Amino acid sequence: MKVYAVIGDPIEHSLSPTMQNAAFESLGLDACFHAFRVSTSKLKEAILGAHAMGFGGLNLTIPLKEKALQVVKPIGVAMVMGAVNTVDFQNGIWGYNTDGIGALMALENAGIKVSGQRVLIIGAGGAAKAIAYQLAQEGAMVVIANRKIDRALDLAQLVNGRGLGLDELDKFVPESDLIINATSVGMSEDDLPLLDGRLLSGDHAVFDIIYNRETQLLKDAGRVGAKTVDGVMMLVYQGSSAIKIWTGLDAPIEVMERAVREELKKK
Repeated sequence: MKVYAVIGDPIEHSLSPTMQNAAFESLGLDACFHAFRVSTSKLKEAILGAHAMGFGGLNLTIPLKEKALQVVKPIGVAMVMGAVNTVDFQNGIWGYNTDGIGALMALENAGIKVSGQRVLIIGAGGAAKAIAYQLAQEGAMVVIANRKIDRALDLAQLVNGRGLGLDELDKFVPESDLIINATSVGMSEDDLPLLDGRLLSGDHAVFDIIYNRETQLLKDAGRVGAKTVDGVMMLVYQGSSAIKIWTGLDAPIEVMERAVREELKKK
């Protein structure tokens, strides 16, 4: 049996094992998928250990995506943006990033246009980097807002966009067509809102990459009639892209989405 896993810290919230095991079963693969808590200080040992033990591959989540560049050989978007969410062990230790294509496909699945749109991305970490790059490639006009403005400015420069601090959100939210939360804020019900919900209107589209619960951002957007997209389909599409990298097979999208949403109902 081939073993795959997602690693991160925290990891208890992850529904990747539920989703990927459903996909493996549907595809008839002799494989299993697990979740392991791994800190940044142990990332190198974890990746090398998984490789040594014959794992088929890994997914990486917060806060490991950027630090993984110290261990893997990045390919494509992962190399350009400096963030890895998928590791493949075929003929080496290769790092990919499927977050961007996962986000784009989730938006397209919801009928949200990207090309020519003014997109405000909150966050400048690994997921934000991949999403910003992908949407910029599709013709979006990208603005990056982040707590540490230097990170926002660095990312904005890479995608020919604009960088700003969170203190400028009040100005840029009303001017945006699409607002994306690419941070972990909202994962816990105790998290404070990213922005004042009164800034949102029915003309906005709001996408939150958090998938384990309905965030305050999405609740506020829904109340004013904005188009909303949760993180489930991004999880599904980035996961299906990882399966393609690992096995060469087309993943069962509907099976994966159903597995995630049924598991969420239990929580």
